[in-house]
Amino acid sequence: MEVNEALEEYRRYTYADYCSWDDDKRWELIDGVPYEMSAPNRWHQKISMQLGRLIGNFLVGKPCDVYAAPFDVRLNADTYDDTVVQPDLLVVCDKSKLDDKGCIGAPDMVIEILSPSTAKHDRQLKFNKYLLSGVREYWIIDPDSDTINVYILKNGEYIAHAYSKDATIPVHVLEGFAIDMTEVFAE
Repeated sequence: MEVNEALEEYRRYTYADYCSWDDDKRWELIDGVPYEMSAPNRWHQKISMQLGRLIGNFLVGKPCDVYAAPFDVRLNADTYDDTVVQPDLLVVCDKSKLDDKGCIGAPDMVIEILSPSTAKHDRQLKFNKYLLSGVREYWIIDPDSDTINVYILKNGEYIAHAYSKDATIPVHVLEGFAIDMTEVFAE
């Protein structure tokens, strides 16, 4: 390996680098390390669209908004600016966190829908980034096992709640709202 190749292997990228990448691929950048994202399958998209519709309908006339991937979330824009994720869905209630390119800082809620290629990434690497950045509610939906894990931020830690696909799940960051998962998982 050449010296330049070795240096490139250990290079950490920033949001400015991320914005300069001129290809048709989707990327996430976590602690300066780029991760290529594959296209989601049909079932993943169906779940995402159903959730987005339900959340969006609830938010009509309210101060929060729901966004779907691809939508850049810069979790540490105020420091290193080397982490840009694209959650499947997110809710932002503080409009000052939004700009034309996405969200700057932690959204109030993040939903990730697992696929075989992202499961470990979403459960470990992104889990820790969301926790440390202050995402107040994090959902991990596993279509293969029909389970939903909900993590509520309390005193700097996530409190875990596990649900099945036939549960009605309260959304803690959106008072008075719960999602009937049978609607989400309906064929």
